[in-house]
Amino acid sequence: MQDVSRVHGEGARRVEALLHANLVLHPGEFVAIMGPSGSGKSTLLNLAGGLDTPTGGRVLVEGRDLATLNAAGRAAERRRSIGYVFQDFNLLPGLTARENVQFPLELDGWGARRAAASALRALDEVGVAELADRLPEDMSGGQAQRVAIARALVGERRLLLADEPTGALDSHAGTAILEVLRRRADDGAAVLLVTHEPRFAAWADRTVFLRDGRIVDDTGPSDVDMLLDASSIGGA
Repeated sequence: MQDVSRVHGEGARRVEALLHANLVLHPGEFVAIMGPSGSGKSTLLNLAGGLDTPTGGRVLVEGRDLATLNAAGRAAERRRSIGYVFQDFNLLPGLTARENVQFPLELDGWGARRAAASALRALDEVGVAELADRLPEDMSGGQAQRVAIARALVGERRLLLADEPTGALDSHAGTAILEVLRRRADDGAAVLLVTHEPRFAAWADRTVFLRDGRIVDDTGPSDVDMLLDASSIGGA
């Protein structure tokens, strides 16, 4: 991200969601994003994943400026290269867990058998292989969360974006998911995690703090508790 801003509205209705953000995420790097509610964390993630476009600056994924792509091009880039875990899961209600996970692969031209096998591996990786034939309405919140994470992991995604992926999980399951994300980073994927939990941010190689739409600090995981205690980001 190069000097990226996202502003909504004008005049009295102007909202500066993100201002002049500069962030580089390398292959194999795990970066956590922290900050109080409304600080711009989800906006930053949406811009990084091509779900939104900046009003200033550039967002590049593997050297490609996402703003130069049309909506269909950005969607194709997300299917092929970017895995996104949404706060509200966004599972398709009429599809089973396996079908939800394999759906983006089939959209990208994978054969049904190959896509299904990859989906089952991803479900197994997050510990819910037994839910493969279950519909979202028959899942708990934590189960749906893990299926959504499997969908982000499936295929050959080189950039993983996770918006509070442990929010619906208990402590044990949350730790298991962080282990999966850490392993993916160690295998070469770039991982960007939004979290309110210092103990989860500690899994990252570094932590970026946001306040009022601005990046205010960039530190290693060992400094997370110290910075929070010092209220350097105004509370989390």
